[in-house]
Amino acid sequence: VQLQASGGGLVQAGGSLRLSCAASGSIFRINAMGWYRQAPGKQRELVAHITRGSSTNYTDSVKGRFTISRDNAKNTVFLQMNSLKPEDTAVYYCNADVVATGTLDQASYWGQGTLVTVSS
Repeated sequence: VQLQASGGGLVQAGGSLRLSCAASGSIFRINAMGWYRQAPGKQRELVAHITRGSSTNYTDSVKGRFTISRDNAKNTVFLQMNSLKPEDTAVYYCNADVVATGTLDQASYWGQGTLVTVSS
């Protein structure tokens, strides 16, 4: 199973970006998916989380600005980021709890990370 993240870049404060993360491989089903971020010198933190049924939760600092969504048919999760602030600058990682075909074992997988830089 591989997760491929895309959509990062450089944006001015107040701008928007949309991140995407597509999973591929021996996938029977994907349960929870999420986006995490890690700023320089800081620990990785959960930004947003979405269940298979599309229940969501967000870290307080992004509530009202970021929206997580998913397309189960395409094994893809999105993060729409609006009203970006310099403190949102980080490498963003996607994560997925994947049930494998055949074994039906669940494991957690990570994307490679995509850099978001917000200039003031």
